Amino acid sequence: MSVLETIIIAIVEGLTEFLPVSSTGHMIIAQNLLGVESTDFVKAFTFIIQFGAILSVLVLYWKRFFQLNRTPLPEGTPMAKRLLHKYDFYWKLFIAFIPAAVFGLLFSDAIDAMLERVEVVAVTLILGGVFMIFCDRIFNKGSENTELTEKRAFMVGLFQCISMIPGVSRSMATIVGGMSQRLTRKAAAEFSFFLAVPTMLAATVYKVYDLVKEGGMQIISDNLTPLLIGNAVAFIVALMAIKFFIGFVTKYGFKAFGWYRIVVGALILGLLFSGHNLTIV
Repeated sequence: MSVLETIIIAIVEGLTEFLPVSSTGHMIIAQNLLGVESTDFVKAFTFIIQFGAILSVLVLYWKRFFQLNRTPLPEGTPMAKRLLHKYDFYWKLFIAFIPAAVFGLLFSDAIDAMLERVEVVAVTLILGGVFMIFCDRIFNKGSENTELTEKRAFMVGLFQCISMIPGVSRSMATIVGGMSQRLTRKAAAEFSFFLAVPTMLAATVYKVYDLVKEGGMQIISDNLTPLLIGNAVAFIVALMAIKFFIGFVTKYGFKAFGWYRIVVGALILGLLFSGHNLTIV
């Protein structure tokens, strides 16, 4: 890949990873428009630059992500309960992460098979878009007073498993999951960002491990410069995307993203029917 292609693909990753629009669908379009061949390096590049996107969440929400619950507990509270109370934020993130970890390991082959089918991505984009047009009406009972309990965190984690279907969007699935648990749009979106950190980190480390295990370390060492550029660009763009998304969705909801998904899905179907050989990066 050229430097320009590296930057463009990193921009697409940074823009779409945390928005409910499916980064996979946009990668398909970007790769086709740029004429980038789906080589081993390109495949490695697209998941390694997720580190930059992950870092944007940590930087933007530094104080909230690295927080401990220091509110006092009654005398005589068992040590185990004290630890869970102190690390409450991380405990709930872990609970929400469990379903995706389990389902990902159990159904990895089926997920990989679906990833080969571009038409699945396109149709899912459209169906998800139709749903998003109406989701504000369906889940409109969010309250600032709703507490994120362990049960609610687990339910959000179950919703995240839906995003294993290509084109669904991890962001969309987890935000809708949060709203279904009576979280506000903003609270649901922010928890979606937090949950992205362990989820994306685990997926990226797993794929890097597979790459290295199959002798792909040379691919990484030979392309350190584009990987560094890609991570830096993805980090900066993701920062801006998160800030924009929180403000926009709090004020206007998800309808615009729904229509946008329908357009992108229709565009992919149009490219397929016109004879373009689309592949998933």
